Amino acid sequence: MAGRSTICEIAVGITCALWPAAVAQTAFGETSVVQETPQFHVIELACTGPMCGPMDAPARDVELSAVFRHAISGREIRVWGFWDGDGRGGETGNVFKVRFCPDEPGLWRVVETASNCPELRGSLVGTEIRCRPSDHPGFWVAEGGWYRRSNGSLMYIVGNTHYTFLSRRTSSGALKVTITDDIRRNAEYFKKLRFSLVGGRYVRPDIKPFFDPDGRPSDDGRYSFRPNPRWFHDRADAAVRAGFDSDLICDLILCGPDTVEARSTLEGDPEPWLRYVAARYGSYPNVWFCLCNEWDIKTPHYKAEDVRRFGAILRRYLPYGNPVSIHGAPGPWKKEIEGDWNDHRIIQWKLKTIARAADAAAESRLRPPEKPLVNDENAYEGDGDRFTEADVVEGCFGTFLGGGYPTTGEKYGRKLGQYFWGGFDASKHKAADNLRFLRRYIDEYIDFGRMHPLPLSETPFVGVPDSFRVLGCRGREYVLGSDAAVEVTVRLPSGRWRIVQVDLITMTSEVRYTAAAGTIALQTPPSRAGLLHVRRLNAETTTP
Repeated sequence: MAGRSTICEIAVGITCALWPAAVAQTAFGETSVVQETPQFHVIELACTGPMCGPMDAPARDVELSAVFRHAISGREIRVWGFWDGDGRGGETGNVFKVRFCPDEPGLWRVVETASNCPELRGSLVGTEIRCRPSDHPGFWVAEGGWYRRSNGSLMYIVGNTHYTFLSRRTSSGALKVTITDDIRRNAEYFKKLRFSLVGGRYVRPDIKPFFDPDGRPSDDGRYSFRPNPRWFHDRADAAVRAGFDSDLICDLILCGPDTVEARSTLEGDPEPWLRYVAARYGSYPNVWFCLCNEWDIKTPHYKAEDVRRFGAILRRYLPYGNPVSIHGAPGPWKKEIEGDWNDHRIIQWKLKTIARAADAAAESRLRPPEKPLVNDENAYEGDGDRFTEADVVEGCFGTFLGGGYPTTGEKYGRKLGQYFWGGFDASKHKAADNLRFLRRYIDEYIDFGRMHPLPLSETPFVGVPDSFRVLGCRGREYVLGSDAAVEVTVRLPSGRWRIVQVDLITMTSEVRYTAAAGTIALQTPPSRAGLLHVRRLNAETTTP
């Protein structure tokens, strides 16, 4: 690496509009670049360091971080930096960057730039960021068994899966739709998209995520300490930026999904790779991290102590507390990997019925300490797993009733379909519009942040089948999930109650009572996914 003089630049516009910058001298003589950005948007600062190329390993050998201090509160946030080639997707260059997300309005100033590289040390000190308030909801913060945003708002999450969509390759060639368009299409239906940061099964011949020791592009995760800036600048950055613009969670899989090469990113010393992805993406409010896909059942597989170690390393480099977890074998969450590193739990459990999906979610969510639960493979629609549209809808609805968040995908064969290569198409993934209908109803009318899975015996519903499940807040609000038409007695607690009946298969709703009291009789809809919403009138939610 050849040393070069250090020049500080500022790059804004990754996720926010470019505002005019002002340049001034600080009291210590450093050049102060003043920039304005909205709260919870990402601003990028670039500076010139040593020249690096495919034969080098700056993700391993060069450490860079910057401390931003708020002028009034005195809060400090340290973000980590990364090498980005020439800063425009080139594989050779001397551009190093840090990404900062001001989460508090006011003036922020870089008070320290630390590095083991003399060219970078102190380079950004004096840079000022003026943050103005915005209506962006911010980061996802775990609160008991659910997530809230930084601004306190509550949004329900239904996710989709495109494991290797960054490659834009299918079993028969290239996808025509762009990464950005794919993200936008998903955002019309879902709140989260899980995908691998590396190529995986469907790789590109012309661009790879890593360099091997000879400087050749490679899909081999053993070289994760040599990330290719072209791949991440042109592909992963494009996905994350588009996700930010649409407020779609990008759940980044750091190891996997299934080939040996894609699953080797955490072998050897994983710290350079984990520091790199945290530096590059950890300042985005829409980014979650999944350490590995099926960590315990594929080659190479990892041990529980490895998982805890990986999680602790990643956490050290995440200043904003982005959601982090890991995806294991089918079945309940494994308690031996639990720790401070994971703020939520992931299960993989393909389930078609309300009862089984609800019980699976509740079992792993409610283990002390209670944490949010995501079923990452709740239901893949298509011949691959023999799941119909109705199977997907009922199974995902069951996960909601168990206090969890479901994830789906379209799979027409083994390793075939949108769940691997992307190209989201709702005409093939037919349950997508039903799941959007469910998510929108929940967001608008159900105060689910107060609710927990409840035993049927502790609810107002009498004489319901064992296949029904209830999510509720005692004395305030209840959701009964049904899979058949049944006469149900509802013994309402004191007060007056609004009762709405929803059929998630036909995507219809009907207000049955506007101010019910006492004991009433109702028939659940003739549907595999019926939602009976019972809410006390003075509950603080929107009236449907």
